[in-house]
Amino acid sequence: MGYGPNWGMMGGWGGYGPLHFVIWIVALIAIVAMVVWILRSFAGSGMHYAPPRRSPGLDVLEERYARGEINRDEYLQKKGDIDG
Repeated sequence: MGYGPNWGMMGGWGGYGPLHFVIWIVALIAIVAMVVWILRSFAGSGMHYAPPRRSPGLDVLEERYARGEINRDEYLQKKGDIDG
């Protein structure tokens, strides 16, 4: 009774050979990939933060104030009107 490449009752591989090992590796990789995909899809929904869109009228108002066309009080009043 020697210990050769196929020793034991099932040839040393549980009766399935190297294919059994490959199937388990592929299953493990698939599970890890699925977990990563799920985590990214949940995290992706909240990761992309976009600031609220600014009114183009506010840009024009700031330019008029910077050029001195309107004073501070008028600027603040009009800004309050634009912001709502």
